[in-house]
Amino acid sequence: MFIVELLAAGAADAPQNKFGFAEALEQGGFIAYATVVILGIMSFGSFFILFTKWFEQSKLLRQYRELRASFWRAPTLKDGAAKLEKNSAWRQIVEDGLKAEEAHAKMTDALEAHDWLHGSLARSEASVNARLASGLPFLATVGATSPFIGLFGTVVGIYRALIAIGIAGSASIDKVAGPVGEALIMTALGLLVAVPAVLAYNYLQARNKRIAELLQGFSTDVLANINSKGAVRPAVTAAPAPAAKPAAAAPAKQ
Repeated sequence: MFIVELLAAGAADAPQNKFGFAEALEQGGFIAYATVVILGIMSFGSFFILFTKWFEQSKLLRQYRELRASFWRAPTLKDGAAKLEKNSAWRQIVEDGLKAEEAHAKMTDALEAHDWLHGSLARSEASVNARLASGLPFLATVGATSPFIGLFGTVVGIYRALIAIGIAGSASIDKVAGPVGEALIMTALGLLVAVPAVLAYNYLQARNKRIAELLQGFSTDVLANINSKGAVRPAVTAAPAPAAKPAAAAPAKQ
């Protein structure tokens, strides 16, 4: 019992921290809270876009690996498209190419089939790339503006520190520690939001470029196949044969 009372008395006599994160926000008032809320929304949006776009890109790359193994083994493009997943970007390119071929046959004006098909497939590629690029401008905006939002909170904190010095008539540490601490926290929060956003933007942009290259190559193969009436198609590597099981050893003769 004596030990408990001694610990309670020691806790009561211990100095209270008046310069923590919550205390800094409370001293900063509306501007500090608004800055933290805005930076929090930016950070949440950045991570949301990072994970959603990463899953979308990974799905496209997985579909491409499956496409290389099965699509060009089909006798026709229509049969190959039936093997692809619905709402797949790769299936969209094939179906748009087949629709362009049908539309060209209905035209009365003389128009070179290659140019018409190439333009149709290019539009299909552009729509897929635009869908992949959605959300990336938000990451770029967050990476560019969040340090300045944090800097705004920093300027307000320094301004409050100067007012406290002017009122007190001296630059004592107890007068300026709170506002200066608030200013440093805002700077750190701005950088903490900006750095992941910039890294996520560069990472997703690099993956989008790789997917765009794969889309362009696949579109070129589809165009060549349509123009050649199925005669031209990329070489397909044979699937590796399953390893043969070792033969059972013959029983030894007695």
